[in-house]
Amino acid sequence: MHAQIVLFDGFDPLDVIAPYEVLHAGGIASGGALTVELVSAEGPREVVSGTGGMPLRATAALDPAKADLVVVPGASGRIGEPGEDIGAQPEHRDEPVPVLLARTLDTELPALLKAAMERPETTVATVCGGALILALAGLLEGRYATTHHMGVDLLDATGVHAVRARVVDDGDLVSGGGVTSGLEVGLHLLERELGPRIAHAVEELFAYERRGVVWRDTGRTPLAF
Repeated sequence: MHAQIVLFDGFDPLDVIAPYEVLHAGGIASGGALTVELVSAEGPREVVSGTGGMPLRATAALDPAKADLVVVPGASGRIGEPGEDIGAQPEHRDEPVPVLLARTLDTELPALLKAAMERPETTVATVCGGALILALAGLLEGRYATTHHMGVDLLDATGVHAVRARVVDDGDLVSGGGVTSGLEVGLHLLERELGPRIAHAVEELFAYERRGVVWRDTGRTPLAF
């Protein structure tokens, strides 16, 4: 099984590193049953994050025909104020997160993610604002997903059934909420794909216990409290 974690200009490093370490450790614990690499839509390159300009290197191009798992992070930058004139900001200021996410729509990333989502063998996972990239590209309409709590309304506005949960499992789409949910997303993917023993071993290694219930569209509908 092969996982590709996507880098784009302005990505959030923790959205990338958390699932990368979890999946990499799962690969070791499973004797090589899972491999993971960092990729970009453009191919091998240094990709600058939105956190202090910290770079990470993509070692390959995102290849939907090759990846069994594709993980899409969110962006890191200023939140921005309602009604703020973004274009009027000095160039040295960090760019707002919505701008960084929207800019991915002008790259090859949406087309590659569409191909990944159309491939039955591939599971696409998102962390934090990564779900908004897919939603803005029109790829999540009618699906269940979550994102950072500040982006839930935007997710809803794109026709997504937005769920306020730490992790949402919608079959071949798995999404995580806030930035640190990348740990939960990675552990959930390990449990799903390689089994609970592998996931538990990694959980023990990192001395981290998962938070919250993984939400699925199954079971009884709860009454309002």
